[in-house]
Amino acid sequence: MSTTPESAGGMTDEVIPPADSAVRATGGAAASAGEPAAGTVELRVLSYNIRSMRDDTQALFQVIRECDPDVVCIQEAPRFFRWRTKCAWLAHESGLVVLTGGRAAGAMLLLGSLRTKVVYAENRKLTKRPGLQQRGLAVAIIDIPGPGQTPLPTTARLCLASIHLSLLTPERREQVDEVLGHLDRVVSLPGVGTPHVIVAGDINERPTGESWRALASRFRDAYLTAPWGGEFTSNAKHPYKRIDGIFVSDQIEVVRCGVPEHLPGLDVASDHRPVLATVRVPAQQPA
Repeated sequence: MSTTPESAGGMTDEVIPPADSAVRATGGAAASAGEPAAGTVELRVLSYNIRSMRDDTQALFQVIRECDPDVVCIQEAPRFFRWRTKCAWLAHESGLVVLTGGRAAGAMLLLGSLRTKVVYAENRKLTKRPGLQQRGLAVAIIDIPGPGQTPLPTTARLCLASIHLSLLTPERREQVDEVLGHLDRVVSLPGVGTPHVIVAGDINERPTGESWRALASRFRDAYLTAPWGGEFTSNAKHPYKRIDGIFVSDQIEVVRCGVPEHLPGLDVASDHRPVLATVRVPAQQPA
């Protein structure tokens, strides 16, 4: 892992207003930071390493509920005894449903609101060297509709992925190439593909690291694009480094992204802090 020091992360007391997942017409004028452009769907994306729910589960549920996400990329989901039941419990107590993932995805998990429609999903285990923890990828093509009737396109289709990379630098870099290969294939699938991608997770290195830079060369680092809240994600009690991130493709607008440090319970819900982003995805007419 990189040991290059980072500057202190900023923090504000701002509370993110709820994403309305709405498609709005704004005429010919460009949208302001507080108003979605015509033909876009605004949604909230949460990335969270939950350490197999081994910490304060009630605090964990509360943090996720308070973030009010449309979709969640989970790392270190339960993967051993009764893992399906525990993942379903996590989703239910968070007011969400399981989209895909779990043990088959190396403990990556995707959750979503009831409005989220899964068009395609798959779970992959990444290359693992002897003695190291199994890492994986949970990926889904999803449709998220905006409410109401409008002559504008009303549904956003995107590829959503949760990843957790190795602690070992060479293996971590190999896994990035695997992840990018899988994403390139999935977004090109006939009939379901989309150019809009959000990949989020525990990268296990700082932004100066080779694997992080490889991801950031293909997608935009959402925190750097529109920083908000706190910067550092690890560790939860005394955060001093940013090793978790959300990355988006070029056509997705990032409104704000960062650690929601105004929320209670972050220090006991897990050993990582979550990353929350509000984004706007170009919409299309539903099929």
